[in-house]
Amino acid sequence: MVSSRNRQILHMKITAPTVETRTVAVRRPRQREHLLPGEVKRLIEAARKNRHGHRDSTLILLLFSHGLRIQEGLQARWQQFDLREGVFHVRRSKRGVSGDHRLRGVEIRALRRLQREGPKAGDFVFVSERGGPMTTRAVQLMLDRIAKRAGLSALNIHPHTFRHSCGYYLADRGADLRLIQSYLGHRDVRHTTRYVQLSPRRFAGLFDD
Repeated sequence: MVSSRNRQILHMKITAPTVETRTVAVRRPRQREHLLPGEVKRLIEAARKNRHGHRDSTLILLLFSHGLRIQEGLQARWQQFDLREGVFHVRRSKRGVSGDHRLRGVEIRALRRLQREGPKAGDFVFVSERGGPMTTRAVQLMLDRIAKRAGLSALNIHPHTFRHSCGYYLADRGADLRLIQSYLGHRDVRHTTRYVQLSPRRFAGLFDD
């Protein structure tokens, strides 16, 4: 005779064990956020072939040479430049520390030509066809075109890339950490150390030739 307990067991529905499926995210290698000087040069040369080639190439030159954020470049006005003395008064955004930078000869010549030949709209340096300052979107579209032309599309270049590239370049040349901080207008030196950490220069001398 089957007990009531055993009847319950016999009538229980047998189900397969539940298998939980999880999707494991594959971590991709972090993409390089800076350009090497030769790559910046290739972009400048590619930009010169644009309809407004001199304006575009000069913008890239200044973004890289002075570690500018894109708004610092697009909001730049002629009154910030003393081309006779070769000085650029950099107005930093995001509570950065503003300061005077020395202009190189190639920059002075490029800016003088832009001042002579470029479209005039108030006193903005980098002006669109509509007469106002260029927009960040317009710059990104321009960078996409010239990166493809220069064979650098895989690097996913954006306007802030040039600020990172400037910091990396200075660190790789052995510039003092505090000097890089001052040049880029960082209030907190922790934002500057990333460039020193990226530079292979810090490993120099670990092995004999």
